[in-house]
Amino acid sequence: MTDEELKHHVENALTWEPSINTSDVGVSVEQGVVTLRGNIASFAEKGIAERVALHTYGVKAVANDLNVRLTSAYQRSDTDIARAVVAALEWHTMVPKVGLTVAVSDGRVTLKGVVDWQYEKEAAIRAIRDLTGVTGVISEIIVKPRVNPTDVKDKIEAAFRRSAEVDARRVNVTAQDGKVVLTGNVHSWAERREAERAAWAAPGVTQIDDRLAIVP
Repeated sequence: MTDEELKHHVENALTWEPSINTSDVGVSVEQGVVTLRGNIASFAEKGIAERVALHTYGVKAVANDLNVRLTSAYQRSDTDIARAVVAALEWHTMVPKVGLTVAVSDGRVTLKGVVDWQYEKEAAIRAIRDLTGVTGVISEIIVKPRVNPTDVKDKIEAAFRRSAEVDARRVNVTAQDGKVVLTGNVHSWAERREAERAAWAAPGVTQIDDRLAIVP
């Protein structure tokens, strides 16, 4: 597939997505890497545009350079946003009730703190990214498990073999002191994301270095 063909596929995929307005979004492609430029109405839509592009067959990576331009109806003060963020985190069952702090500046939310699992970090981000007035999310949350990593490599490889979405034969795993390195190749960004998710689920994992290449 040529870059021009891939560009058209991404543009069509973005147009097909009903939850975002891409009238002011431009797409360029170079060697399978997609760049999104222009303006978008909310941080939530920016994330959706990125996910749509990443899930388009043939895309190897996405550079999301979209600017969030809130309309007057969606603008909120930093104080209101901070209150909404705190409430959203408190009401989310997957987010730890202690250990996280919130800072808001010009609609951009910064999360800091320590959690035991990667899924808790991801849940905190998901809880606030769609809130009205939010223009960006910066996560400085650190994953620091309370358990010691044991047999991490074997557990991750077993998880890959169980997965219907990851070809375990094409992915190599090395692990030391909670740090995991994934090498090899996958067919799509979705498969790469699933490999990361499965690796993060192993007890004791603190960091993942994803070196997987996407080979459609």
